Amino acid sequence: MDCNVLDFGAVGNGETNDTAAIQAAVDACCAAGGGRVVLPGGRVFRSGALVLRSHLELHLEMGAVLMGSGRLEDYRLSDGGPPEKMTVPSYENCEYAGAPTHFFLCARDCEDLAITGLGRIDGNEELFYGEATAWHIEGSFYPRAPMLFLENVSRLTIRDVTLSRSAFWTVHMAGCRDVLIDGIRILNNLKMANCDGIDPDHCRNVRIANCHIQCADDCIVFKNTAAAMDYGPCENITVTGCTLISTSAAIKFGSESEDAFRNIVVENCAISRSNRGISLQIRDGGCVENVLFHNITIDTRLFHPDVYWGCAEPIAVTVLRRKEGAEPGAVRGVRFSNIFCESENGILVYGEEPGLISDVVFDGVSLRLRRDTDYETGFHDLRPCAGPACTERALTCVFAQNASGLVFRGCAFRTDTEMERLMDAPFRLVNCSGSLPEEEGGSC
Repeated sequence: MDCNVLDFGAVGNGETNDTAAIQAAVDACCAAGGGRVVLPGGRVFRSGALVLRSHLELHLEMGAVLMGSGRLEDYRLSDGGPPEKMTVPSYENCEYAGAPTHFFLCARDCEDLAITGLGRIDGNEELFYGEATAWHIEGSFYPRAPMLFLENVSRLTIRDVTLSRSAFWTVHMAGCRDVLIDGIRILNNLKMANCDGIDPDHCRNVRIANCHIQCADDCIVFKNTAAAMDYGPCENITVTGCTLISTSAAIKFGSESEDAFRNIVVENCAISRSNRGISLQIRDGGCVENVLFHNITIDTRLFHPDVYWGCAEPIAVTVLRRKEGAEPGAVRGVRFSNIFCESENGILVYGEEPGLISDVVFDGVSLRLRRDTDYETGFHDLRPCAGPACTERALTCVFAQNASGLVFRGCAFRTDTEMERLMDAPFRLVNCSGSLPEEEGGSC
């Protein structure tokens, strides 16, 4: 069954609130047993929160735009008062259990759900602006409305659509199974805080392929939040053929890491103009195990030193406690192979204490240190954590601490002339064991 939203009273003139008409089309389609809800091309449909259901394809034709409402109250699906204003910036404290209070497109406890088409979904980010600077736009409250919040959905497909100007996590999938995300574009403001691209949270059997993502936070970030603990670990996931640009990390695990991340492959991706390339950022009790990164190019540069996490590390593996007294997680069984990096900082492998990082292999990893900005380099960002926010300054190709079974095989490191003058030593290795790079010289 096809349901054109115009037949249900939608206007699509970019001004009229079409929420009720679009929701009526969704409800009618599902009442008939399923089918496709169509937003025709050449129109802009303004809407607040929409609830999607099982056996439904939401299809945006070429030229169709689904744009977020200009009224904050239109995004509230649950009872409660207005959100509290932020008292500190999100880069200082952004603890989030994973349960939003506002929504744009929402689906819970569904099966056979698809969002498709060559149209665009626009998050109307300006509605959620807080303090803005030349480098960074903070949100007015936290957490804000994710563009897509999809919880406990089986057989989920997102294909071809463009998702733009999200004010918070763009595609947050909590406890979803059998997911295909293929050929989408996520085009977010590179200044807007917390607008992650794709967040698989306690998800299983996920394929992310052929996507282009740019955002002022992490592009593809695996989460295990506290609110979704009943769904089990994040596992059996592949990412392939993606191009990624981020002012935080292009690929990240964490920092919400309450459960395990396992059996994950990231391959054939190109990372450019990012603050971090790959970041395993474990801050809670979960672990990372059996993860492969293969055939990846990484180009990182320093952004503002305070308002974005990261200091241009092409690869960062860190395990620290989020708070004093908390249980630390672990990283074990991770492989980085055939990876070419150009960066203003070196590779970081950092455990808060011995035994938290083991069996990490760098095979055929090439790093060139080159100067891109005027920001001070050599520090490594450890946020969020209970202790100091960053390491002491020491520019190196590899800085490793408290890692066992660390292997560098067939790797090459070189530095441009200006970076050579800034370098303390090629490698800084503290309490590490394995096949480590040579203390002298530039290759291993």
